[in-house]
Amino acid sequence: FSVNISTMAALVAAGAGGTVVKHGNRSASSQAGTADVLEQLGVPLDLPPTLVPEVAARAGITFCFAPAFHPALRHAAVPRRELGVGTTFNILGPLANPARPQAQLIGCADRSVAPVMAGGFAHQDAWVVCGDDALDELTTTTTSTVWAVSDGVVSQHSVDPQEFGITLTTAEQLRGGDAAHNADVVRRLLAGERGPVRDAVVLNAGAALAVYEHNEGVIEEQLRAGIAKAETALDEGGAVAVLERWIAAAQAVGTSQT
Repeated sequence: FSVNISTMAALVAAGAGGTVVKHGNRSASSQAGTADVLEQLGVPLDLPPTLVPEVAARAGITFCFAPAFHPALRHAAVPRRELGVGTTFNILGPLANPARPQAQLIGCADRSVAPVMAGGFAHQDAWVVCGDDALDELTTTTTSTVWAVSDGVVSQHSVDPQEFGITLTTAEQLRGGDAAHNADVVRRLLAGERGPVRDAVVLNAGAALAVYEHNEGVIEEQLRAGIAKAETALDEGGAVAVLERWIAAAQAVGTSQT
């Protein structure tokens, strides 16, 4: 299992000026889910759904904690954890973002399912991405496949990280650990650490920004522009500032309800 690439990419995309609504849960089939890592970083998870949008307004990013928005699914949590492998819920989760965003970057580890997921975004812009190494992100160990949805039309593309100046890495260099370990990886990234994790994050943050900005042109050009903005967000402190704002905003909003 890899480090939390999508969580870090969300922070970087927000640091580059996007408004991000991350939707996720605690770990069910991996060592550390988005919620586990955010909790380690100091982001409160116990906000009621009615207050989640206010955090986005203040910080430019927010988190929809799945149990708070989909309480009936709690009955599946224990069986999923006991199975220890991906299930249908790994496919349904990304499709059920309560914010109904108009632009989404969705990771899918199953290449056979990815085009089916893409077909569900007829009224949104979306990129469904699958690493050709079965990573549910744009990978940096080899090429990836992108199913891009625009105006209800799905087109398939291949992405080679080397075309964007990214050196191919190994899966081991992206391997994660428990929530504390992965949270430390996030902190080091935001503090300026370079290397394979940063490369994977800027690639995925660049893709998120490309979908968000809905620019015309071939996806390679859109992705290149997004990567440049992601790099700037890290180098100039925008990404780390987002995390600080997020923690402060979530805590302030949570305090105001008491």
